[in-house]
Amino acid sequence: MNPLLAIAEASRYAIADARILPSRLPWKASPLDREGFARVDLVVDDGRIAAIAPSGGQTPSDLPRLALGGRIVLPLFVDAHTHLDKGYIWRRAPNPTGAFAEALKTVAEDRQAYWSAVDVARRMDFGLRCAYARGTRAIRTHIDSLGPQTRISWPVFAEARERWRGRIELQASPLFPIDHVFDEGHMAEVEAMIEAHGSKILGAVTFMIPRLREALDRLFRLAARKGWDLDFHVDETADPNARSLDAVAQAAIDHRFGGRVLVGHCCSLARRDEGEMHRAIDLVARAGLDVVSLPMCNLFLQDRGEGRTPRWRGVTAVHELKAAGVPIMIASDNTRDPFHAYGDLDMFEVWREGVRILHLDYPFAAWAPAVSAAPALAMGIEPGELSVGARADMIVTRARDFTELFSRPQSDRVILRGGRPVAEAPPDFAELDDLEGLAP
Repeated sequence: MNPLLAIAEASRYAIADARILPSRLPWKASPLDREGFARVDLVVDDGRIAAIAPSGGQTPSDLPRLALGGRIVLPLFVDAHTHLDKGYIWRRAPNPTGAFAEALKTVAEDRQAYWSAVDVARRMDFGLRCAYARGTRAIRTHIDSLGPQTRISWPVFAEARERWRGRIELQASPLFPIDHVFDEGHMAEVEAMIEAHGSKILGAVTFMIPRLREALDRLFRLAARKGWDLDFHVDETADPNARSLDAVAQAAIDHRFGGRVLVGHCCSLARRDEGEMHRAIDLVARAGLDVVSLPMCNLFLQDRGEGRTPRWRGVTAVHELKAAGVPIMIASDNTRDPFHAYGDLDMFEVWREGVRILHLDYPFAAWAPAVSAAPALAMGIEPGELSVGARADMIVTRARDFTELFSRPQSDRVILRGGRPVAEAPPDFAELDDLEGLAP
């Protein structure tokens, strides 16, 4: 048995000589090691962090104790941009080209053919079980809200939110093309679903339609009237002339919008020339937008062509945005569906691949909030830091520095929730065989 699993059976115990990234430590966390870690001892008492002290025996000596030898302990993950209703359909709905347009077409066909309440509920629950086993504590999902599917998927989400309450905090935002804003019947139904089943977030997929600003004005006014936040898919394209990011930012400024606005993808920002890119980034910073990059999915989709090697990574200008003070985070996006053939709602995988794709390193520690505190702030939830008084929710790894951490998938990580180890493993893919026509 893993010694942590045994010691965590006690209601009060100590974890000695752990490396953590300091946030609100009860003493001056100096000196830190060269990567920004503090070496500490933690006391867990009745599911909460009762004490944090510099490593070296300042915690009570009579407690059951696990000596980590300087191994890294992380807070739980927050995944701010997912598509739980689309996940795990690749085998029945493969994308034959991997292209964005083909993904749109394939998902639409699969949705019409298969997305009953039972189908959506089972796939959604499968994804949540994967995320829970890997150490995610909160998720925002986009819900395809088009035609009859709106009335099917929102009650399914609401049931999942209640079922997972206390384990994963769930939020949802509607997803539909921005031009649907002008369909009053559609908007009335979306508004009703958010009121009845949602989490007070309004959103859409933006693109360069002639009446884009008018459509955004309608969404901003509705959100302001209801006290909702906003969440947009923005410029998921290589076209440098796609400027819906600028339009969203300007609308937020003009409306003096008081809620949070999260924008996802923003791929084409990185395709603009330097001057135009920085002017857009300044506008985003003034508007107070949060930006989420989806490195794995956009690497898969963008700049793809038959017989052609991609020339760019498909991701937004995260370093420039961060330098301008814009809150930046990364997230899972799609998992095993026509938009992304891979992924499994494992935020450690997203972080690990994000380090490689986006160069989220040197210093590594500066980017660690992108998978925890930054998305938590964007979602309006508790930051989940490792601090005195907080729930003892943490991820215990065997790594002692960042290069060890990212050199392996950390499949042996131990997830503690309320100080207790999580016993659940990710579910077997075979559980979904009957939904994909592979089992009777």
